[in-house]
Amino acid sequence: MTHFASLTPDAAPAEHDKPAPDRLVSGDPQFTTWNLEDRDGLLCGIWQSTPGAWRVAYDEWEYCHILSGHSVLADDTTGERHVLRAGDSIVIRPGFSGVWEVIETTRKDYVIKV
Repeated sequence: MTHFASLTPDAAPAEHDKPAPDRLVSGDPQFTTWNLEDRDGLLCGIWQSTPGAWRVAYDEWEYCHILSGHSVLADDTTGERHVLRAGDSIVIRPGFSGVWEVIETTRKDYVIKV
């Protein structure tokens, strides 16, 4: 096992998915995920979504850095709308719920602790 890994789409096979029908708010967002790491309660990789909106509920902690695109994350609790664009880094804490809306295809790298 190597102790170094580059976080690129070439580092892992692409997985394709979309929001569950009961979470879909609008559009037909399609997800592509390149999961580089999945061990000891830690996940990391690259995720991308085409435009659309869906409900999210986090039980885990996530750090992500927006690589490209434009999304809006609306918070159910505070009503705040967080605009996310290339270069933004955020932490989403357990208990967050809201709507993730992709305005322009968005790609992020992420680290999730479950």
